[in-house]
Formats: sequence, structure tokens, C-alpha cells
Amino acid sequence: MDALQSPLVIAAVGDIMLGTDFPDDRLPPNDGAGMLSAMTPVLASADLTIGNLEGVIMNGGESEKECRDPSVCYVFRTPPHYVTHLQQAGFDVLSLANNHARDFGEEGRLQTMAALAAAGIRHSGQEGDIASWSVQGRRVAFIAFAPFIGANDFLDTERAQGMVAALAAEHDVVIVSMHAGAEGGDNMHVPFAFEYFHGENRGDVVKFAHAVIDAGADLVLGHGPHVPRAMELYRGRLVAYSLGNFSTYFGIKVSGVNGVAPVLVAQLGPDGEFLSGQIVSARQQRPAGPLPDPQQEAAQIIASLTRNDFPATPLRVDIDGSITVEQESLAQRSKPLSTP
Repeated sequence: MDALQSPLVIAAVGDIMLGTDFPDDRLPPNDGAGMLSAMTPVLASADLTIGNLEGVIMNGGESEKECRDPSVCYVFRTPPHYVTHLQQAGFDVLSLANNHARDFGEEGRLQTMAALAAAGIRHSGQEGDIASWSVQGRRVAFIAFAPFIGANDFLDTERAQGMVAALAAEHDVVIVSMHAGAEGGDNMHVPFAFEYFHGENRGDVVKFAHAVIDAGADLVLGHGPHVPRAMELYRGRLVAYSLGNFSTYFGIKVSGVNGVAPVLVAQLGPDGEFLSGQIVSARQQRPAGPLPDPQQEAAQIIASLTRNDFPATPLRVDIDGSITVEQESLAQRSKPLSTP
């Protein structure tokens, strides 16, 4: 089969923070070696592997973060040589649009960008920062949005649409990442409304996802709630509203639903439409990292949330993790789905 006609296989995970040395040494045993190895076969086998990097990658410096509520405020700084762990696990591009990307100010994010680039890992998140490259003969763009200072602005939907439309005109596949929504186990359901967390406006995730797909996005990946959320098929494009945590060694809760670590594997067709996929279930086990979960808890949670939150979507997520699309007419694909 011609490379341009074969499916593009994308693996995507949620939040990554491999350990911090600020303000105290909270780095994993063996300097983090092997933390991602159990899931590397899945990650590295995809044509394109994506995650959300929490915190900064740099040596030294002092935090510039001002916390509204110190009891729920964390600062993450990971040593630069930990980039090797991400590289060896197969990550191709990372989102730097989140509430920890500027834990050490914009200089911290710039140093993170430089460390990733030196390892051949692309990035997006800082305002105007967009990853663009060729994958299996296709031009791919990756752009990450968040409702935080210095990021591509998640709250300015009209501007986001314009940016995505411009990328769609020049690329075969456009992937959008959004860091949005309230956090924790009480916020697993998509509310179809603006969400607020500790006084911060975290946006309306459904409104944003639909808007960027209307503008030409082919895949929308969510993170920020630290727990899994539902998936939806909108106009033939897949939206994963939150992929939860993946490998977060310190400062981010991993008990209960916060510890499930889904890996989304999605196959996209020649024009970016979603063909099929799989949720590979894992669970974080500190200090080992994410490990395969034979109980398939992540898949079961996402399957249940999808049925409840998007009963009209033609997307079907089974408890074994398989993701399929029910047959639908072209007319159904071309119109927005109704929401509760």
C-alpha cells in the first residue's frame, strides 16, 4: 500500500513529570532509568507519539511561580539528562502548554524547548510555537493550547480557529492539544459548559474541540483534569477530552482513578479521518512508573464515560479498549452533533 494511503498511527498519553529536584530532591530511583520501559513497546511502535510535559527541564534557577493557594501548589524542575528517557520511550512531540510550563518563568520554558529540540523531540505551547514536520510522507502540524499566560490561548476560540485553519491549508494532518477543564475525580464528566478550578477559567472543552475541528483539525487531545474523560467522534474526527496522568512521579496524585494511565492508539486515514483505535490500559505504580493493567481499568472508565456523556456519538469504546465507528452517512458526518 502507498504510504500516503496507509493509516497514520498515533500514540498519545496524558501528563508526564518524571521527577523534580526542586525545592528538594524528589527524583526516582536509578535516576529514572526504566520508568517508561514497560510501555515503550506501545509508544515506540506508532508513527507519531505525543504527550504533555508538566514542569520544566533545566538546571538551576529559582521558581517564579506565584500560588493563589499554596496548599495545592507544586513546582516541578526535571534535570536535562532525563530527556533521554523520553527520547528512548519514543516520544516525537510534547505539549508545553500547561500550568507548570512556566514554573521557572518563560526562561524555564525556553530551556525546556532547547533541551527537547537537542534530543530531536518537537514541542508546542509557547504562544506562536507550532511543530511542523513530515511523518510517513504526510505534512503534520501539532499545536498546543492552554488558558495560561504565554501559551497559545485556549480561551480565544476565534483566534485558535484562525491558527488551525492556516495550518490545515498547509498540512495533511493537524493535531490540537488542549490543557483545560477542572481537575480531579469529581470532574470526570464533560460538563458542556465553562469550567473553573481554584478561581481559574479553564474553558469549555466541547466548544473549543468542535470549533478547531470545524476549522480543520483532525485530532484533538485533552489533558489537565488528571483523570480520564470521555471520547467523541465529531465530523469524523476523534476528540479525547482527557487522557489523565501517564507518568507523574511526584506531587500529582496517582491513587484511585488518578492512577490509571491510558495510552490512546489512533489510526487516521489519508485525509485525517478517524478509522479505528485502541486504549491500551496501564496504571502508575510508584516508583516503577506506568505498567500494563490486565484489568483494563482505563479502557472501562473511558468506555463508560463515553456512553454517558456522548450517547449520540457513533464512536464505540469497548471495555477491552477497542475503538470503532458505527456506519454513518456522509450527511451525518458533515453536521455537528447535538450536545446535552
